[in-house]
Amino acid sequence: MTAPITPIVRRSTRQVRIGSVLIGGDAPIVVQSMTNTDTADLDATLAQVMELAEAGSELVRITVNTAAAAATVAPLRKALDLVGCDIPLVGDFHFNGHKLLEEFPDCARALAKFRINPGNVGHGSRRDEQFSRLIRLACDYHKPVRIGVNWGSLDPQVMARFMDENGRLAEPEPVGQVMRRALVASALESAAQAESWGLPGDKIVLSCKVSGVQDLIAVYRDLAQRCDYPLHLGLTEAGMGTQGVVASTAALAVLLQEGIGDTLRVSLTPAPGGARGEEVQVAQQILQSQGLRAFTPQVTACPGCGRTTSTYFQMLAQRIQTYLRDQMPVWRTRFPGSECLHVAVMGCVVNGPGESKLADIGISLPGSGERPVAPVYVDGEKTVTLKGDYIAEEFQALVETYVKRRYGGISS
Repeated sequence: MTAPITPIVRRSTRQVRIGSVLIGGDAPIVVQSMTNTDTADLDATLAQVMELAEAGSELVRITVNTAAAAATVAPLRKALDLVGCDIPLVGDFHFNGHKLLEEFPDCARALAKFRINPGNVGHGSRRDEQFSRLIRLACDYHKPVRIGVNWGSLDPQVMARFMDENGRLAEPEPVGQVMRRALVASALESAAQAESWGLPGDKIVLSCKVSGVQDLIAVYRDLAQRCDYPLHLGLTEAGMGTQGVVASTAALAVLLQEGIGDTLRVSLTPAPGGARGEEVQVAQQILQSQGLRAFTPQVTACPGCGRTTSTYFQMLAQRIQTYLRDQMPVWRTRFPGSECLHVAVMGCVVNGPGESKLADIGISLPGSGERPVAPVYVDGEKTVTLKGDYIAEEFQALVETYVKRRYGGISS
C-alpha cells in the first residue's frame, strides 16, 4: 500500500563473488556477521554459524588464528554442507595468516574469502613479503580478499608517514583528520599492491572500520570517491544494547542513503548469554527501514498514550511481530514476497483506522473508554470487526490467511 521509494544509486561498480553470494554494483546489499566461538571447538562453532545463518546472515566470518582453528575449518565446512547449510565462510586472519594458509591447504580451499588487515601482516621489511604471500595464496586458490583497515591496528609506517607530512605543513591538520586520510590511503595502497601481485580487481573488497560515527561517515565518503571496489561497512566496536544499535544505525543509514556500501555488519557486544543473531536482525532492519531490502514483514504499532492505558495492543503487536519473524524461514520459500508484507497493530481510534488502511492488513484496537470492538482492514477496506476474548488469535489467523491468498495463490 505504501508508495515505492526512489532507488538509491550505488557508488561501487565492480562486483565480487563470494561463494554463492554476489556483492557490489546492483547486487543486493549483503548482511554478514561473525562468530565469537573458539573456531577449534567444532561443535560450538557449527552451532553458532547455523544460528547466524538462520537469523539471516548471508556471510559468516570465523577467526582463524591458530593451527587448531585452521585444521577445523574444512571439517566445519563439511559439517555445514551435510546439514544443507551452504552459507559462505570467511576466514579472519591476523599476524600469521600466510603461515596458516600455507600449512593447511584444506582450510584455504574451504573458505569462500580471506579477510586480512594490512597493518597486521608484518612490519618493516617483512610486511610486503608476508602480505604478498597472502595475496599469492588467494590467487592460487582463486579466493577473494577483503582488505580491512582498522582504526586500532593501522599500519604504523603509513601513520608515521602521514604524521610526518602533516608536521611539515604551515598549518597542520588535526590528528583525527590525518588518521582518517591514512586509513583510506592504507586501504587503497594495499589494494594496488594486491593487484600488482596478480589479484584481480574483481576479487577485492575494501573496508576502513572505525568506532566513531562521524569518523566512519567521513572515511567512507572519501573512500567511495576514490575507488570502485565493493565496500564493507560497519562500526568496528559499536557497543552494547541501545548504544550499539543507535550508533550503527546513525552511521550506516547516512552512508547507505548516499549509495555507499555493499555489505555490512552491526558489531554489537552481546549481553552475557545473549543471542548472537541480534546483530543480524539489526542490520536487516536498517536495510529494510530504508527500503533497500526486505527480510521480514514490517509491523507498524503506535507507542501508546493516555488513550491506551490497556497494554493489550502492545502484547498483540509483540505477538504478531514474533509470529511473522518465526514464520519467515518457511514463508520465504512457500510464499515468496511475503517478506514485503506490511501489518499495522494500532491502539486507538486517533490514528488506528488510518494506519490500518495504509497497511496490507491492519487492526485498530479500542483505546481506553472506547467501544470494545476492533475493526480489521485488508488492502484498505474494512472487512470484519473482532470482539471478545480471542481477538489476538483471530487476527493472527486473518494474517496467515492473507499471506496464503496473496503470496501463495491460495483462496480463502
